[in-house]
Amino acid sequence: MDINTPRATKIVATLGPASSSAEVLERMMRAGVDVMRLNFSHGTAQDHIDRAALIREVSRKVGKEVAIMADLQGPKIRVGKIEGGKTMLEAGGKLVLDAAYTGLGTSARVGLDYKELPRDVRAGDTLLLNDGLLRLTVDAVRGEEVHTTVVIGGELSNNKGINKAGGGLTAPALTAKDMEDIKTAMSFQCEYLAVSFPKNATDMEMARQLANVAGEQWRHKPQMIAKIERSEAIPALEAILKASDGIMVARGDLAVEVGNAAVPALQKRMIKMAREMDRITITATQMMESMIVNPVPTRAEVSDVANAVLDGTDAVMLSAETAAGKYPVETIEMMASICVESERSEEISLDAGFTNKTFGRIDQSIAMAALFAAYHLGCKAILALTESGSTALWMSRHKIHVPIFGITSQIRSQRRMAMYRNVTPLLMPSFADRDEALRHAEELLIEAGVLKPGDTYGITCGEPMGYPGGTNMLKVVRVGA
Repeated sequence: MDINTPRATKIVATLGPASSSAEVLERMMRAGVDVMRLNFSHGTAQDHIDRAALIREVSRKVGKEVAIMADLQGPKIRVGKIEGGKTMLEAGGKLVLDAAYTGLGTSARVGLDYKELPRDVRAGDTLLLNDGLLRLTVDAVRGEEVHTTVVIGGELSNNKGINKAGGGLTAPALTAKDMEDIKTAMSFQCEYLAVSFPKNATDMEMARQLANVAGEQWRHKPQMIAKIERSEAIPALEAILKASDGIMVARGDLAVEVGNAAVPALQKRMIKMAREMDRITITATQMMESMIVNPVPTRAEVSDVANAVLDGTDAVMLSAETAAGKYPVETIEMMASICVESERSEEISLDAGFTNKTFGRIDQSIAMAALFAAYHLGCKAILALTESGSTALWMSRHKIHVPIFGITSQIRSQRRMAMYRNVTPLLMPSFADRDEALRHAEELLIEAGVLKPGDTYGITCGEPMGYPGGTNMLKVVRVGA
């Protein structure tokens, strides 16, 4: 991505068979990927370690630090294996979901990976299989057997997911596999750890504790992302946000549990709440789905990505499109161009965003003052000298058509800021002397072609230098003055 025309919204792409070669990965990064997602539902621990090493290697070659997000599988709420790999369910037919059955499934009886289902449902409940394409009504629960009637039929294949309409499945968010996978993810120090199916803040706190312990030998603490995909998570959203660093609007499973029609309004509400609480958001699922097989997206997909951008999401995410699709690079190029075009039409209401807002911290107040000054003075850029990346994060919570550059001496902070909306992270050596640091930061942006003589910019830093959370100074500078 050209540093002179920064795209505010970031792109998360999933690594898979279609994108695991160094050559394709390099093209994807050059096309605009900011964060690579490793999906722990597939592959071995060694696969993920190797892929993480490849991401680091290719990003060094491209000269752009791309963050890594490890996405945990979560509980397997699925049917078992089926004879011949698939079977046809007819509307009006009877199907027994049998937790004790270990054989291959048929159209009359299938086993369950999720053994707790008989305890979680009762007569009258609606079960949705395969992302809601198949609908069953529970007639009765007899021991380990859930007897159902097929309401909407279709093809059922191996290991398809099960959801209960309205939620209520008791599966814990973290499985034994997830706990092992956290150790693997910490071994390559992923910047972001996404937790599947959390129901409450406790799930996120437990995941954070496990990650911090596993990352201790590298003194690494990842940013925690809660995937909002259970209906129980909606009433607990504020508490989950407090316990996380960000959320993923995971629209697939969420839509199955709360109904498709409820999702767009929930997406807007989640993004708004996250921004107000200084948390980041990733909007995911089916964003460019048709580009798995087609070289161009549908008009509806273009609108979907544009709406997420206008809602204020930090990042938009690609799943199968880049993991298994025919056009991984083209999909990223198309998504990047939609983001840039949508950002041009954004309304800026910065002053209104500050109304009724109170700041208890000096560093947060400095961040807000920098935004306010840059907006009203027409600054070309805001430079945030930051150890942890927090100052850049706070600035990025408000829409402003002034590019923010997060300048840090910590490579971990540089990678972490790759997810923040409207923030371009840059690495710079550590300086003990404030004036020297400010001068070097200006030179960095002049060399990059962002600033030229006569341009005005705002710059924030902490004095003394080098302490996380120590930002206490704002300076407005004219280049060459």
